[in-house]
Amino acid sequence: MQNRHPRVLIVGTVPYNPNTSSRAFDAYFHNWEKENIRQIFSNTKTPIKGHCGSLFQITDQMLLERHLHCIKDVGKIYNYDDLPTEWIDAGDLEVGSKFSEKLYKLGSKDSAFKHLARKLLWNEKLWNTEKLRNWLDEFNPECVFLAFSDDFFIPEIAMFVADRFGIPIMSCIGDDYYFNDKKSLSPLYHIYRKKYKSCINRVFEHKSSAIYISDKIRNKYNDAFGINGDTVYLVSDIERHEFRPINVEDLKISYCGNIRLGRNTSLVDIGNALQEINSSYKVDVYSAEKNGEFIKVLRECPGIRYHGLVSYNEVMKITAESDISIIVEGFSPENVTITKYSLSTKAADAISTGCQILSYGSEDCGVIGYMISTECSVVCTDRSMLVNSIKKLINDIEYQRKLYNQSSIIHKEHHNKQKSIAVTERLFRELIEK
Repeated sequence: MQNRHPRVLIVGTVPYNPNTSSRAFDAYFHNWEKENIRQIFSNTKTPIKGHCGSLFQITDQMLLERHLHCIKDVGKIYNYDDLPTEWIDAGDLEVGSKFSEKLYKLGSKDSAFKHLARKLLWNEKLWNTEKLRNWLDEFNPECVFLAFSDDFFIPEIAMFVADRFGIPIMSCIGDDYYFNDKKSLSPLYHIYRKKYKSCINRVFEHKSSAIYISDKIRNKYNDAFGINGDTVYLVSDIERHEFRPINVEDLKISYCGNIRLGRNTSLVDIGNALQEINSSYKVDVYSAEKNGEFIKVLRECPGIRYHGLVSYNEVMKITAESDISIIVEGFSPENVTITKYSLSTKAADAISTGCQILSYGSEDCGVIGYMISTECSVVCTDRSMLVNSIKKLINDIEYQRKLYNQSSIIHKEHHNKQKSIAVTERLFRELIEK
């Protein structure tokens, strides 16, 4: 343990990619030897070079074809040296046919039926193959890293590996999948929730610990399951720039990220507020979203320029060059429930770079509450606050300097890569040795 990191098997839907939520893996495994990390994943894309020396892909399509006796074996192995350095198009699925693409788009809609149908499809008899077992035995993992999701098959695979090798499970928990019950009259929904909770209960019956995205969700799950996990904050590769006053004559305001869950309408509120202050002020919005339903309101707002998808390298450049970086959440009860514990990667980027930050959304949303508590951002929790708050931010240089200095403190305390790595290594060491 002192001369090397333990052999960790990641089980999660998406492999490391800086353009996705899986970029959080860099806060955990940045210093890990590649030969000591492998991953089983279900995403349909070819992975890119990251932290893993080898990856094992199992997709819905593979399992369906095996179920229909179209193929005899399941799983594709990727080795580090053979991988590309980046996804050519992070917005497209690589599924091999138009029929399969439609199937995956249908499956992307969150529903109890989808989860239960996938539970049937991901029958252990289909995915637990000799090919997978040989790949696992060759690696001989010392710990499983379970990237939590709301599906059954990810934790079920994690438990299979833990039982096969007699090793513990480190859960990575960023969203409240377990306690987030909705009011529903659907019998299927309640069947799904009962079966899902039973599955997660079995995960925590193993020797286990957890890595959390925030203190808020850490406290809830540690207390509920009697575990001793800790928070590992997201980090950013953006270099911090020196303080610079906002240029009111050429104001650069940006938002890079997801526009669902009411974030698009919150961005429209900000765009309208900017137009009320100065008709030349606009928000530049960058997102991988392809559904016109969510994009339409942005294109119709005179205070917004919608640009579509950019790479993470471009996100870093855009954020670093912005006067103001925006963090938004929605206000509807349903959206607030979903984002109650979320801590966006945008927060780590904005805090790290040193630009001014405008946060807008319900104070009950995880990232909005975090920005309130850290005091390094202008925070608006009601539309009526936007115009005056933005005016104060862009016109008061001393206020800008105060926020910059506070974000510098939070960057060092929370979003420091070496600190995050050290906490991760300690948690794995304590779990494996206990």
